[in-house]
Amino acid sequence: MVRLYDRPWGCWEEYIDERGYRVKRIIISSGKRFSLQYHHLRSEHWVIVQGRGRLTIDDSQRDVSVGDYVFIPVNCQHRLENIDEENLVFIVIQLGKCLEEDIVRLEDDWNR
Repeated sequence: MVRLYDRPWGCWEEYIDERGYRVKRIIISSGKRFSLQYHHLRSEHWVIVQGRGRLTIDDSQRDVSVGDYVFIPVNCQHRLENIDEENLVFIVIQLGKCLEEDIVRLEDDWNR
C-alpha cells in the first residue's frame, strides 16, 4: 500500500521501506522548495521525472529537468526548489538507515 505524506512544499509517497533501502516519489509544488538539509545515516539517488528545478549541493547550484540523475552522499547539504509552473516530481532511492528523524535542517521556509 502506498502512503501519502503532505508537506508545506508539496507531498511524498512511500512505495518501498525495507531494511537498508527506501523508495519514494516526491512532488514539489510550483514555487516551493524543501529545507536545506543533510543526513548522517543515508545517501540518496534521485531521478527527475517531471518539471524543472534548482538543485543546491553544498555550495553549488544547478538547474535540473526530466531525465537528470542526482547522487546525494551522506552528510552532503542539499535542497531542491521548483522553478516551473508545473509540479516538480522525482523518484528517490535512499540507501542506509532510512529514518525521517535523520533529516538535519539548516534552513527551512516553515521554521520546522
